[in-house]
Amino acid sequence: MTALVPMFLPSPPTGEWSLGPIPIRAYALCILAGIVVGFLVGRARWVARGGNPETLETVVIVAVPLGIIGARIYHVITDAQLYFGAGRNWLDIFAIWNGGLGIWGAIPLGGLGVWFVCRRHGVKFWAVADALAPGIILAQGIGRLGNWFNQELFGRPSELPWALMIDQAHRPPGFEQFETFHPTFLYELLWNVGVFLVLLWADRRFRLGHGKVFALYVVLYTLGRFWIEALRIDTVNTFGDIRLNNFTSVFVFVAALVWFLWLVRHRPGREDEVDRTARPIEDPDESDRNTNDTSGASDSSERN
Repeated sequence: MTALVPMFLPSPPTGEWSLGPIPIRAYALCILAGIVVGFLVGRARWVARGGNPETLETVVIVAVPLGIIGARIYHVITDAQLYFGAGRNWLDIFAIWNGGLGIWGAIPLGGLGVWFVCRRHGVKFWAVADALAPGIILAQGIGRLGNWFNQELFGRPSELPWALMIDQAHRPPGFEQFETFHPTFLYELLWNVGVFLVLLWADRRFRLGHGKVFALYVVLYTLGRFWIEALRIDTVNTFGDIRLNNFTSVFVFVAALVWFLWLVRHRPGREDEVDRTARPIEDPDESDRNTNDTSGASDSSERN
């Protein structure tokens, strides 16, 4: 009788390759892939709303670097013990390819970049945020694959068929004897894809605007982080007995939910015009000259 072989999800054997002297890191590739896919989704939605695609390209060029910087700052602040203290090298702060980005740092600093570009180009900020929101959550899901390659941010020990095998070198202290763990990267990836689909459906069904798509994105994303964070065992700072990321998620969830409900009640529908650069403004003097030229041509034709 054939013995049953346990079915587990393997971890990649490596997260880094070499192209000559140049290291190619899977974590960075996953982040870049997420950014590209998120941009393409946001661009398509922005154009469908009547926006100028060049405006959104400028938004992304400014907001993405700021968002990455903000995400790294948040991670370093909330996990300072990884970079400061005995046996730590603070220069590792800049080793972003090793992982460590926090969405709650990316949103405010990246959002500041979006606001700056929108103000400069006369574009409605919340219309841009609504266009980008589904792409952002999808980009976050794709980026989680980088955690898989790095063998990080996994959950408690598990023997479920989809449990993730972790090499001993990556197991946290106290868990060296366990081989398989909850693949929280996969849980969040699937959750984010689900949120992406819900946002697309809700926007099409209810014609959401004035920031409602973005608010709904924040509500649904934080809702998923509650139970995913509860599974994780990586070392983090806590607020009392609550993981700091969960404390932040609770605060943001409540604020976003109140904000969303207020928008539904007081700002129904969506904006009629989102980007004045999408339609060139006609010069009245030029229009009059064109009209006169047309009239003159007609008179000449009739005389002939």
